[in-house]
Amino acid sequence: MYTLCLLHFSLSPMEEAIVIYPAPMLTHLAPLVEFAKLLLTQHPSLSIHILIATLPSQPSSTVPSPVPPSIIFHYLPTVDLLPTSTDLDPLFFDVIRLRNPDVRRTLLTISNNYTLNAIIVDFFCTSAAFEVASDLNLPAYSFLPTALGAAACLLYLPTLCNKFTQSFQHLNVLLDIPGAPPIPSADMPPTTFKGNKLYDVFLDIATNLPRSTGIIVDTFEYLEPKSFKEINDGLCLPDYPTPPLYCIGPLIVNTTVDGDGVPQCIKWLDSQPSKSVVFLCFGSLGSFSVQQLKDIAVGLERSGERFLWIVRNPPLENQSLNIDTKIDPDLKSLLPPGFLERTKEKGLVVKSWAPQLAVLNHDSVGGFVTHCGWNSVLESVCAGVPMLAWPLYAEQRFNRVLMVEEMKIALPMVEKRVKELMGSKEGDSVRERALAMKHAAKVATSEGGSTRIALAKLVESWKQK
Repeated sequence: MYTLCLLHFSLSPMEEAIVIYPAPMLTHLAPLVEFAKLLLTQHPSLSIHILIATLPSQPSSTVPSPVPPSIIFHYLPTVDLLPTSTDLDPLFFDVIRLRNPDVRRTLLTISNNYTLNAIIVDFFCTSAAFEVASDLNLPAYSFLPTALGAAACLLYLPTLCNKFTQSFQHLNVLLDIPGAPPIPSADMPPTTFKGNKLYDVFLDIATNLPRSTGIIVDTFEYLEPKSFKEINDGLCLPDYPTPPLYCIGPLIVNTTVDGDGVPQCIKWLDSQPSKSVVFLCFGSLGSFSVQQLKDIAVGLERSGERFLWIVRNPPLENQSLNIDTKIDPDLKSLLPPGFLERTKEKGLVVKSWAPQLAVLNHDSVGGFVTHCGWNSVLESVCAGVPMLAWPLYAEQRFNRVLMVEEMKIALPMVEKRVKELMGSKEGDSVRERALAMKHAAKVATSEGGSTRIALAKLVESWKQK
């Protein structure tokens, strides 16, 4: 059966296509959809098929829209799984593993009408999807919606784990990782800690990455030159050849707000002085306890700075992340008594959500307090807004080190830093660096820029297979 299908792949003169397989998370899907759009700007005749695997608790309508007609979504059948805890991580890795037969069937179906050139797989899905790609003789590229420094860490992880018997969080040392600045061992991603329930999963992902036909990362060379050079020099994979590296970012979801649908927060920003407002937003899953929210409020009030703050409900009991965001927070009960009234001339608190990209690009915004999620970092870079780094979960503490020590686009979040970011020599230095990176991002994505060159090399690589 597979032999016939392989002949069909290689001999059919039909329309050329690629397949993209994101992890079942919107933060991983969105940059891959933008990547697909970018590909079509250079290769409009290409057909792009995106496989959508949702978690049992997710609606299937979470795909970004609108998209060109050449981008086709294929919804994989739902897997019936009962979560064993409120933590989503083990659940979606189970979903990925159980999807393999569906991925295989979908690829074979697509191949009946298109000539498949390659499959681009979210790195969370590599271990499972590479088996299918290998069986079908299909070039498989890994996509990482991360910093290039984080990609360097992942590539080097098996080597690093062999150097230490203790788990990283117990070492209290600076780790020497090619492609990254010295990393405090406790700032490594929690999934790299021995004993973590996802340690074996991530070690397996790291072990499989060198099998990639190429590695695609959502960043640009000028932002992370050390990482780019040292990965390409083979320092992260001392025992294996390093796959070709393609930096094709920043991949930003471009949204606009205008007409009757302009949110209140944008109208409020219109009335504020230029570069005067600090924006606080901590991602779709980031949340704080009631006491932490009260402490942030006290700090903002004491700073005297103008602010726009997105407040989410505290996590439910036994949850570390804000999984349920359907109920708007009760601001009066969560914040200190009288806070909203006392700060109404200088600040605005918004429940649950705001159009982050539009806010960051508003002239009134002069600083961003962020959880260090990579999509948010890139949005801030493209807007030229300096950051205060306040990591909450996943690889965000690692990102903070990259942002502060290597990229120099952020200050670490400590007491009184809001005021420093908005008005001090150190804040001015980070602001100048952020504006320089905004310009560099535009150059990278323009005709002849590093991102466009990497994209052309990527397409050429799969045409040669």
